[in-house]
Amino acid sequence: MKKILVVDDEMDLCEILRFNLENEGYEVDTANSAEQALKILTNDHDLILLDVMLEGMSGYQLANKLRTELKNNIPIIFLTAKNTENDMITGFSIGGDDYITKPFSLKEVLVRIKAISRRTAKPKNDTVENHLINVGELTINDIAKTVKINDETILLTKKEFLILKMLCESIGRFYSREEILNHVWNDESYVLIRTVDVHIARLRKKLGDFGNHIINRPGFGYCFE
Repeated sequence: MKKILVVDDEMDLCEILRFNLENEGYEVDTANSAEQALKILTNDHDLILLDVMLEGMSGYQLANKLRTELKNNIPIIFLTAKNTENDMITGFSIGGDDYITKPFSLKEVLVRIKAISRRTAKPKNDTVENHLINVGELTINDIAKTVKINDETILLTKKEFLILKMLCESIGRFYSREEILNHVWNDESYVLIRTVDVHIARLRKKLGDFGNHIINRPGFGYCFE
């Protein structure tokens, strides 16, 4: 979240908010009326700080217009001196995301903006490719939980899969038996350290020649090279 539109008929307050938000790295536009805000607002804006008691079209009316007529879901934080329960219910019911009563601290505004930013952040494109680990002819699919070598599926147990994935995510890095045990058997008690060796021996066998890439160095542990 980088670009914020501040809508308030108190020009001094607009400038105070602009100054402090810009110091925090935000780009800020200001409007002194709802009508002006509609002219300024673009798809580049990430959030609106909106005063409720504006002359002409109120903040509530502007929010309602954005939500119902313009189908705009930009996050809105209401700024208002009206702090009754009914006022807050009205603000949230017409599509507000947060409600700050005046007088407020700048620290509170910044905290609430960051909270809205976390809640409304757009997820990165999540495709199957983002969940594939490729090491030469070896492919690990973390969604389907499958392992293939030259497109031939290798049947692994859950523990074997987790060990292989752990090693292949950091090629060349050594993991001690304790690290592997904690990662793969983290919620299980009374698992012997020797269990790691047994599972890796089985894993190597199932991987065939590819299993030779899993090496053990005394004092360091296991790695995939």
